[in-house]
Amino acid sequence: MLMHGPVFAQTKQVNVNIDLTETAQTIQNFGASDAWSCQFVGNWPDSKKNKIAELLFSADTTAGGDPVGIALSLWRFNIGAGSAQQGNGSGIKDEWRREESFLDSNGAYDWTRQAGQLWFLKAAKSLGVNQFLGFCNSAPVQFTNNGKAFTDSGRTNLLPKQYAGFADYLATVIQGIHKISKVKFDYISPINEPQWGWSDGGQEGCPFRNEEIAGLVKALDDKLTAHRLDTKIIIPEAGSIDYLYQAAGKPEKGNEIETFFNPGSALNLSNLTHVGRIVAAHSYFTTSPNATAVEKRVNLARSIASINNLAFWQSEYCILGDNSGDINGSKRDLGIKPALYLAKVIYNDLTVANASAWQWWTAISAYDYKDGLIYIDKNKIDGNFYTSKMLWAMGNYSRFIRPGAKRIKADVQQGNGTGQPVLISAFKKGNVFTAVIVNSNAYSQPVHFQFAKGIVHFDHCYITSATTELKAMRPEPDQTTLLAGPESITTVTGTIN
Repeated sequence: MLMHGPVFAQTKQVNVNIDLTETAQTIQNFGASDAWSCQFVGNWPDSKKNKIAELLFSADTTAGGDPVGIALSLWRFNIGAGSAQQGNGSGIKDEWRREESFLDSNGAYDWTRQAGQLWFLKAAKSLGVNQFLGFCNSAPVQFTNNGKAFTDSGRTNLLPKQYAGFADYLATVIQGIHKISKVKFDYISPINEPQWGWSDGGQEGCPFRNEEIAGLVKALDDKLTAHRLDTKIIIPEAGSIDYLYQAAGKPEKGNEIETFFNPGSALNLSNLTHVGRIVAAHSYFTTSPNATAVEKRVNLARSIASINNLAFWQSEYCILGDNSGDINGSKRDLGIKPALYLAKVIYNDLTVANASAWQWWTAISAYDYKDGLIYIDKNKIDGNFYTSKMLWAMGNYSRFIRPGAKRIKADVQQGNGTGQPVLISAFKKGNVFTAVIVNSNAYSQPVHFQFAKGIVHFDHCYITSATTELKAMRPEPDQTTLLAGPESITTVTGTIN
């Protein structure tokens, strides 16, 4: 898969020019969430759940040098609303999409709840993950208007008089989880995709208008202070990046960068003690066709740059819908095609939108859909699990681009005008250089690196393809041209001198 010497005649060389001093955003993390399967998989036999945890969290390597896992650097914990305790009365038909709550009907806290998820939370910490986020799809049913974890009106299911109670609950959960698991939530996300109606009972969910978000976040900021916590609040977890920088047909739920982070806005939240200098959104519905995906991210990056010291997190994504014919989210596919699509989405979010963090939706899926990194049999107590190429494609980024790395701007000159562009992103942390090469073409592609203001000596390549999964290989001494194999994702690492 590697090349040294003359370029193959059948295709032109891709040239990559990198000025090692020209940097962009600092990467904070790559992550995924425990919804919804971890509540059950966390109770599977030790041998299986330990292996699944290793695949997600481990930074170890095999004797041959291949990564054992993808070494996620952030884990998202779904703080449930109590629909699981309600059973069929919850109105959520799929039992796997219900969640327990730590709060009992009598107002007491039961820390034996969400045991399966807590197992994975502890496993993440023990395997080296050091950033954690708690997120909610709904307030506990004790606080909602209709006593359920989803609305029956299309309007918010949480009245202002309940903001303080919900906020106090979240602060108590942060402290309670820390006490029983030794895991501290660095971040809390109280709202998820506030633009959607959440009235079909498909899962826990709650819509919010911007002014309602502001009211809840202010209450949460107060409670975090009262509980002496330094957890940062992440908002607004918009259902699509469009809502960050434009109204997108929902003026009371859009323009969220301007609304929440412009000091002159009536709903400005950026001056609150616990609100992070981070705006979060999901890349759903904006990834195809590619020209549109790029245009939207250019607009987003411009809007973020208008606010001082504001970072963008892409905080949830899986492959949905038909994506303009590029790929369909329906049907499980463990192969390389969805992995290449995923890598392209990550590339655009990192290099065009300047995302500082990139987080996948559900790490473990029991569904016939392109929504999982690892797939399982839909069985509560035991079953088989299956790795996907999407897991390893994510690993091409998460395993090697570690928190604190800075993206380096790369000038890529494509060598073949008839195929798909070869996508190349580059990063450095200290004297460690990393580049990710995505070649979606059915043929190999020579890629030549040239560096300004420094020299890089490549030491390893890790290749994900139809036949490999982060397969480790060593370049030849002083090699500067690599051969990206057909339909492959290659991460190259090196030392900067």
